[in-house]
Amino acid sequence: MIGILPTVMPEHFEGAWMSESTRYTALNESIFSSRGEDLLIDIQGAERLAMYSRTIAPESACTSVQLHLQVSPSRFAPNWNAAQLLAGPQLAMGANSPFFFGRQLWAETRTELFAQATDTRPQELKNQGVRPRVFFGERWITSIFDLFEENVRFFPSLIPEITDEDPVAVLEEGRTPRLQELRLHNGTVYRWNRPVYDVVDGRPHLRVENRVLPAGPTVIDVMANAAFYYGALRVLAEEDRPLWTKMSFSSAHENFLSCAKRGIDARVYWPGAGEVTVDELVLRRLLPMAAEGLKRWGVAGEVADRYLGVIEARAKSGRNGASWQIDTVRAMQQRGLDRAKALRAMLELYCQNMHSNEPVHTWEVPNP
Repeated sequence: MIGILPTVMPEHFEGAWMSESTRYTALNESIFSSRGEDLLIDIQGAERLAMYSRTIAPESACTSVQLHLQVSPSRFAPNWNAAQLLAGPQLAMGANSPFFFGRQLWAETRTELFAQATDTRPQELKNQGVRPRVFFGERWITSIFDLFEENVRFFPSLIPEITDEDPVAVLEEGRTPRLQELRLHNGTVYRWNRPVYDVVDGRPHLRVENRVLPAGPTVIDVMANAAFYYGALRVLAEEDRPLWTKMSFSSAHENFLSCAKRGIDARVYWPGAGEVTVDELVLRRLLPMAAEGLKRWGVAGEVADRYLGVIEARAKSGRNGASWQIDTVRAMQQRGLDRAKALRAMLELYCQNMHSNEPVHTWEVPNP
């Protein structure tokens, strides 16, 4: 359970790397048909990675945990806006992807790698301001329709499959439209908080799909990340004077990028606090908010304390998955190992710790 397997190298994407799915093949071909050129991966972090790829294979290195919240149509907008606010701090605390192709890049390299590896735009369209398919967004919303309308307006269809369903006729017959075209197209617009329309047993519903977090490091860490998100989200979405009315959308986006790059060491802007370190924001404001939110959800106090205690300890120790990986690789290199061997040695320790299910802030870094 890790955001990017740190030992993945370019040679692993040669040959038959793609699973046998016509959808993935069509997606790969459609992206490159739209681009008309090879894919440039260029990420500047602690080190730099610049390379070209003839397929979307690098995207498959990204592994995430996606949290879903079913909401009523009237409650979708406040929950989506609140999730956008939380995306930066959420990512900073949970970062777990500092290495790719042997290079130390961002604390959460996964987000930038995914954005670049699925980019359908050639350079001239980037220069013209055409939106990327991995999309944070550009404004607070008042309705889920804002997002679906953006899908149609800004993003050409990558997989233009159609069905024979007439949604209006289905609705007039008292049945539920499946809206397959809308759902398929929405699945190729990769918002970090994505709207989801789905039908289960003939009943339609809406969900906010939170796609921010990487996998791991342990089950308890994933549960802690989820508790932090659902708790803080509940309070933010229910405030009488929503926090996003006091903050520009661009500031939320800047927070997201800063937290992806710097992880638990990031600084962010927050209404009422100004520019603040993310650990201070979490300890002073977001953890009390998350505790109240979990109480409103009906979560038992001892359960909330257990999982939020993990987030508190991460903030106080300054250690999450990304920082542990970086510190451990550095220690291994100081022992005389080259980068590739240091990454393998780190991964062996990571796997042992992952199976122990002890939260990552308790993991020891080996002596140099």
